[in-house]
Amino acid sequence: MKRLSRNEMAARVARDIHEGAYVNLGIGLPTLVANHLPQDREIFLHSENGLLGMGPAPAPGEEDDDLINAGKQPVTLLTGGCYFHHADSFAMMRGGHLDVCVLGAFQVSAAGDLANWHTGAPDAIPAVGGAMDLALGAKQVYVMMEHQTKSGESKVVAHCTYPLTGIGCVSRIYTDLAVLDVTADGLAVREILSDISFEELQQLTGVPLMRAA
Repeated sequence: MKRLSRNEMAARVARDIHEGAYVNLGIGLPTLVANHLPQDREIFLHSENGLLGMGPAPAPGEEDDDLINAGKQPVTLLTGGCYFHHADSFAMMRGGHLDVCVLGAFQVSAAGDLANWHTGAPDAIPAVGGAMDLALGAKQVYVMMEHQTKSGESKVVAHCTYPLTGIGCVSRIYTDLAVLDVTADGLAVREILSDISFEELQQLTGVPLMRAA
């Protein structure tokens, strides 16, 4: 079975980010989206540590230790980009000024509930960061994650069993197998990204699916 690589997933997410959007890319997998944004679109990347106007990752050897994203990864700053106070950054997030945020997840429910900060395991290190602020403050929340766990369990579930980040906040789910829209009637398959059928995708997914109109 064909599965998208992480960079291929990032490229697929990048295709759906519209011209003029203000976008936050969450720590981890979503940061790859910055490297695949169409060059003919003006898109403003925001980082919760106080950056607006981020570009792609720097070339090897050109990293600036003072220019990092919220995940402490080296980034570039486009012409017109700026730095600002951490509190101002969170005011942007909480005030509804971001059009899109792209977050990773441990689980997403059929109702769009998000669990991405803690597995509940006794030895796990909680890492909520600004995820709750983004999940509730962004106009659209895209989740980018593998479709299944390493043990083969679906990360798309009827009800999240991990501690929640946000309730009913997810708009769209991008996995290495498919793009799913969260609707009032359930999850709709917008696109299958693998060489599998709708029926096979359904067997791999923890909740009922329907075809997008």
